[in-house]
Amino acid sequence: MIELQDYETIKNDLEHNAIDMYRNPELGDEEYRAMRLLTTELEKHGFIIETNIVNRPTAFIATYASEKEGPTICYLAEYDALKGLGHACGHNLIGNMSVGAGILLSKRVDETGGKVVVVGTPAEETNGAKVTMAEEGIFDDMDVALMVHPSDVSSESGDMLAIDPLQFDFYGKAAHAAGNPEEGINALDGVLQLFNGINPLREHLKDDVRIHGIITNGGDAANIVPEHATAQFYIRANEREYLDEVVEKIRKVAEGAALMTGTEVVISNFELSYNNLIPNDTLSNLFTKHHKKFTDHTIHKKEKSTGSADIGDVSHRIPALHPYVGMNCPGVKAHTPEFREQTITEDGFKALEEAVLALANTGLELLENSEVLEAVKKEQAERFKK
Repeated sequence: MIELQDYETIKNDLEHNAIDMYRNPELGDEEYRAMRLLTTELEKHGFIIETNIVNRPTAFIATYASEKEGPTICYLAEYDALKGLGHACGHNLIGNMSVGAGILLSKRVDETGGKVVVVGTPAEETNGAKVTMAEEGIFDDMDVALMVHPSDVSSESGDMLAIDPLQFDFYGKAAHAAGNPEEGINALDGVLQLFNGINPLREHLKDDVRIHGIITNGGDAANIVPEHATAQFYIRANEREYLDEVVEKIRKVAEGAALMTGTEVVISNFELSYNNLIPNDTLSNLFTKHHKKFTDHTIHKKEKSTGSADIGDVSHRIPALHPYVGMNCPGVKAHTPEFREQTITEDGFKALEEAVLALANTGLELLENSEVLEAVKKEQAERFKK
């Protein structure tokens, strides 16, 4: 077992890096400083570093391989910040949770056999690199992918919604809105009819569907008929298959809105789409068992998520884990200044400690016990059959 005294050997470095990332937040695909902090720490402990993965300059793969054959345990590191809010989603902790777990497990892998890999995955908040990595087969030779997210309270790993971020650009014809409006074609009318058409559609969709959007461009001036208007929507559902059906309905609404207003519409993705997270209860229970050894707080049962993350695409390739470790701040939600500040408190660092130790011991048991790993893979296969 990997003990608290093992964590103490890297505690100061991890906390220092978490504070540095908090003070120097970087947006997705711009996380150069955070990448250097994390890869320098890994390199110090014997990991081989490869950067610029899948043509993402701030992505990396850090590998520590035993000379003995064995499974490959992957830890996923996130380190991008939110625009205007900094690390209000706690990625300054997430990156260090995975790096710390990878380092502690690497100290045992020469005995157990196998390989420890820490994958640095930029831009989870917007254009998640895990999607491209999954598409290009980065995870195909790995056995499991593990990560932890800080939260207000601790809870088990569950599911997440698939998401399509769609942009609707309507094109019309400009004209003076007072002088000769009859010569214009109002692109904003197309956007408004899109909203009007989506609203009654909600009644006929499953309860898990979430549709939320904004108008990002409504025209240039009130006295000019808008020739171009744009709306962006996030569309989510429990499963990719049903989300595809919903998106097709919304595409038809957009086409109808264009037909009604005499405009033309172009539909595109403004960010990458994410698949739903496929839960693995065997893997989740294993993590929870180890988490309980290092926490005094309640670990809540998994709840139905209404969020989305690019780890969903990883879970369509290999078994994946995404539980939550609490920072002892019930009711304080992510993407708020209060959550950001909690990440560098004593409670935030206690969550970092718990996550590192639980992740490292989960990886260790998977390396040492082939029956447990086979049970994880069997559940994955059964869920795909369904």
